[in-house]
Amino acid sequence: MSKPAAAPLPGWGVWTWPNLVTAVRLLGIPLVCYLLLATQYYWQAAIILAVGGGTDWVDGQLARRLGQVSKLGRLLDPFVDRLYILSSLLMLTFLGLLPWLFAAVVLLRDAVMVSMVVVLRWHGYAPPQVHFLGKCATAMVFMSFPVLVIAGLVADADAWATPLGWALAWWGLGLYWLAAVVYLRQAARVMRAPRPQPSVPA
Repeated sequence: MSKPAAAPLPGWGVWTWPNLVTAVRLLGIPLVCYLLLATQYYWQAAIILAVGGGTDWVDGQLARRLGQVSKLGRLLDPFVDRLYILSSLLMLTFLGLLPWLFAAVVLLRDAVMVSMVVVLRWHGYAPPQVHFLGKCATAMVFMSFPVLVIAGLVADADAWATPLGWALAWWGLGLYWLAAVVYLRQAARVMRAPRPQPSVPA
């Protein structure tokens, strides 16, 4: 029998350990931008980017295990994930480490997903549950960014980092869109399903 989902904390539940982890991840974004654009601490920037992006599951796991699921966490966690991807795409494109077409395709996918959620909310439905394929795709896209930073900016790392970074990037992009198709099919199934009719007392 599956374990029931933890009930959300009353109110916004601001002061929780999961929200602290999310806040620390959020602070890593301007730090990475500074290291990449204003210094030559490229290894440090890549490590912070890898840790910040690769630990996107930690706050959610903490929330469920500690019983600290909160309204703020449910909003902040996906927002930070999207902000990591957006800021990484913009930085790497600006530095010439990513072609603009790759960044545009990733951003288009995110725009499609946001539009889907808006349509579902408009009709009174919750967004689809995150599935394993979506998590894997996001993780691969995340992990390609620090490797591409090392490939393009760290001396003597090009031989191994370039093929690894682009393998992660292209496979991640393919899975990213495949996951979007799965989410869209889930949303279409929900929209087509008949709503339960309210019972009328005799």
